Amino acid sequence: AHFGLGSLSTMNTSCVLSLLASTAVASAFLTIPKPTGITSTMSQVTPAKRHLECATSLNAAVSVDDLKGAQDMIDGIIDEKNCGPLLVRLAWHDSGTYDKDVEGEWPAAGGATGSIRFDPEITHGANAGLSGGVALLEPVKEKFPSVSYADIYQMASARSIVLAGGPEIDMVYGRVDASDPDQCSPEGNLPDGEPAEDGKFGGPGGTASTEDTTPFGHLRKVFYRMGIDDEGIVALSGAHTFGRAYKDRSGIGAKKTKFTDGSKQVRADGKEAKYKEGGSSWTKQWLVFDNSYFHTMPDEDADPELLKMSTDKTLFADDGFKPFAEKFRDSQEEFFKSYAVAHKKLSELGSKFDPEGGIKLE
Repeated sequence: AHFGLGSLSTMNTSCVLSLLASTAVASAFLTIPKPTGITSTMSQVTPAKRHLECATSLNAAVSVDDLKGAQDMIDGIIDEKNCGPLLVRLAWHDSGTYDKDVEGEWPAAGGATGSIRFDPEITHGANAGLSGGVALLEPVKEKFPSVSYADIYQMASARSIVLAGGPEIDMVYGRVDASDPDQCSPEGNLPDGEPAEDGKFGGPGGTASTEDTTPFGHLRKVFYRMGIDDEGIVALSGAHTFGRAYKDRSGIGAKKTKFTDGSKQVRADGKEAKYKEGGSSWTKQWLVFDNSYFHTMPDEDADPELLKMSTDKTLFADDGFKPFAEKFRDSQEEFFKSYAVAHKKLSELGSKFDPEGGIKLE
């Protein structure tokens, strides 16, 4: 059975009118430094709470037409708001909680279940700012209630990559939603970009310790827990080519740089992007998805205003990561191939599909 929101007929008017406004663009990837005293700027996730209270029946199986309608609506949001990086981060923080070694009834292992919409998960330090992404996508759920939150978040991430010039991803839909806050993952499963004051990355919390004194060790503890190998780690790290980091969200980043100060940014479709200034980007054209990240990270002469975290630089220093980083630097085609595989895998971690095997959009 598909637990989640019922049809519009099962919700009162207040349930379908909830909308929180936000146009923020955020970091592209879930690898972020450990925040210090940072909480979500919108800790009350009103839509999720209201929908939890109003949901009174099981969802019918989602239709292809509704999925296509949701996709068209998401494309419009991305085009209007230039919020692709934020939506990628939202989806990845939802799925990135997965632990393959956790036993128990679904969704005990975490993953792409839509649980990030609930408090307390949305208020975890690593998720600061992501309530804005939840709010941006809430109208999609209101218009297409049979489409799960988990599908909406993962669809928005994949569409953001494609519309920014990245590879097509072989997505499958029909995910079942986590139905209440008790199904949220514990805090501590997501990676850091820089160590804490004690010199350690990660920590003992979450479903398994991610604590390590090295960036490469920390990344492996986080991603091996999900079942993602070195090639996948490097490929997913390449999504840092897309987006910005903010001090008040991920604990790192300048107030603004010459690349994020409101100056011209051209999208993959050739249009100039309107955006709110602020943060630090890893690349100069941070609304285009390409392999420029792999050129910037090893370049000692790269502009000092471009962001290079410890978990970025380790990709060209660690013997296991380096061959993939160099391959992706030398060939965007190879990067896109590996990235598409890794993104798909990440998007399905911990997912339960109805119908079994999911639905593909042709």
